[in-house]
Order: sequence, then C-alpha cells, then structure tokens
Amino acid sequence: MTSQRFLSLDVFRGLTVAAMILVNNPGSWDYVYPPLAHAKWHGCTPTDLVFPFFLFAVGNAMSFALKKYEAAGNAAVLKKILTRTLLIFGIGLLLNWFPFVKWTETGSLTIKPLSQLRIMGVFPRIALCYGAAALLIHYLKDKGAFVAAGVLLFVYWFLLVVFGQGDPYSLEGYAGLPLDKLILGEQHMYRGEGVPFDPEGLLSTLPAICNVIFGYLAGRFIQEQGKTYEMLARLMIIGSILIFAALCWDMVFPINKKIWTSSYVLYTVGIALLLLSVVMYLIEFRGQTKWTPFFTVFGKNPLFIYVLAAVVVKLYALIRPAADQNLYSWIYENIFRPIGGNMNGSFLFALFHVCLFAAVGWWMDKKKIYVRV
Repeated sequence: MTSQRFLSLDVFRGLTVAAMILVNNPGSWDYVYPPLAHAKWHGCTPTDLVFPFFLFAVGNAMSFALKKYEAAGNAAVLKKILTRTLLIFGIGLLLNWFPFVKWTETGSLTIKPLSQLRIMGVFPRIALCYGAAALLIHYLKDKGAFVAAGVLLFVYWFLLVVFGQGDPYSLEGYAGLPLDKLILGEQHMYRGEGVPFDPEGLLSTLPAICNVIFGYLAGRFIQEQGKTYEMLARLMIIGSILIFAALCWDMVFPINKKIWTSSYVLYTVGIALLLLSVVMYLIEFRGQTKWTPFFTVFGKNPLFIYVLAAVVVKLYALIRPAADQNLYSWIYENIFRPIGGNMNGSFLFALFHVCLFAAVGWWMDKKKIYVRV
C-alpha cells in the first residue's frame, strides 16, 4: 500500500467543517436561503449533505489511523476505540447541556435541569457511528465491513416497513420514534418538529454507521491505488452508480435526512465521492493548492473548531445586551442586517463566523496546536 499523503482529504474534511458552521449559524432562522436550509421532510438540499459528509470524512481519517492502532495489538485497538467513542459522546452531552444555565421568564438565571438534557445530537451520533464502524472494520476487515454496511441498510429498511405505523416514512409512522421515547424518554429528545422527535435518534444511527464505513473504504481504496487517473475515474464511476441506485431506491424508500434512510446514505456517499474526486483532481493532479489553506486549518482541528463554534454561539444566546434581546440577535440586528438587509445580512452573519473560526484555526496551526480527540 502506498504511503502517499493526500492534501485533498484534509481539504474535504475542512470544507465540511466550514459548511457545518455556515449552515448552523444564520443571523436569523427566519431568513435563510433555501440551499442553506434542511429539506422539510423527504428530499435533500445542499445543507442535508453536510453531516453525512462529515461522517464520511471520519471514515477517511480512520483509514489512516486504524492500521496504526492495530500494530499495537487487539487490546490496544479496543481500548482506543472505546475511549474515543466515550470521549466524543461525553463532549456531546456537555455541549447539549452547555452553558448549564438559562434565562427564566422572570429574567433570572437558573440551572438547566438534567431531566431535560437532550441525549442524542451531532456529537453523540458521531461517537456511536465511529465506534460501531471501527469495531466492524477491525473484526470483519474491509470486505466484511462492506457486506455489513449493505446488511445494515436493508435491515433498517425492513425494520421501518415491519414496525412502522401507517406511512412508515412519515414522522407519525416512523418506527424509530416509539423506540426513542421508550429508551431516551420524551424529555431527553429534540423538539425541532414541534413534537418529541430526534433526527439523530437511536434507530436511524444504524444506516448512518454506513457513511463512516464507506468513507473508510474510500480512503483505503485511494491509498491502495495511489495518485492515478484510473483511481480517480473509478471513484467517479462508483459515485455515479451510487447516486443512480439511490434515485432508483428513492421511488420506494424516499431520500430523507431526518430519518436517515438507506437511499439517503447511498445518495450522500455518491455525491461525496464525486466531490472528493473533483477536489483530488484540482489538488493532486493539477496542483492548484493556493485556495486550500482556508479549509485545511479547519481540517487539522475539526472537532475542536466545531465545538468552539457551538460554545461561542451558545454564549451569545446567554448574554443579553437588552432585557428582551440576546447577543446573537443583537449582532445580527445592529451590524449585519443594516449592511445587507434581512436575507443577505443573515448570510453575512454566518459567513463572518466561518471566517472567524478559520482565523482561530489558522492561529492554532501557526502555533502547532492540534487537539486530538
């Protein structure tokens, strides 16, 4: 296997983190360009690609790291996988609880009760998907993990059809909803749909594991084939086949991020392969690297920068320049909205924060500070 380093993989990971910050932080949720908003239910917008791309990038990174761990023996590998899984999951719980206090209707601060702490979310899903994918890859190896991913996708489809109620692909009929209520409890679930429903729930984590596995397999394939046009062509062909298969499957099993359908997995992995192919062509084959530093600084500290961005925004919501306005809305209303109006101002708010955390990443890289989780 070649030991070549691929800058394009770092850029892809950094681009994904930058996109996560961009779509998570509009100046106002009332003014968001359609491509920067999630699909209401079925379908897929550019924003719906960001999280599965990140899981794909986790798999890419695993393809380099796991072989190093395995050289230390089985016990060391299991310890590393378990430790990292628990650490990322724990960070997710703390992030969900942060800033640990909230404003009451009377204008006083009170501790946020653990009885209402959301258990799942982005980081807990990353943790579970990483841990499960790493164990499957470690024990089943590459071909076995590929087969396991296929089994997971079809088993998930089977579970939704058999245990779903009415329309199994609707919010009300989704089989994962009663499972989350039973195991997590309604008070520990997300309520973005107006009812207790977690888009990062337990059952839909099963197909999400496949995004990591496919990312790992893509990373292994790239390393084995090296920087050749044949490798690049195969990546693009595989990506195109997956997109075609996903669109065919969509006719009976709709592409849907919120319940993370199996067709959605194939669709997002296919697009990830095509995007990665384009990035690799520009960087590895054409040598066009002048634009890459902006994204590599995100890719060198991906989880830390994402956590930092979430912490800063949560602190905005806690700080109140006025009794009826937090710092988040104050910045938008007094700085970005006057500059660009409602829609453009909201976008500029998000773009400013991407640049802000790029500057943090640049400083950390200059100081050789790399936070590994």
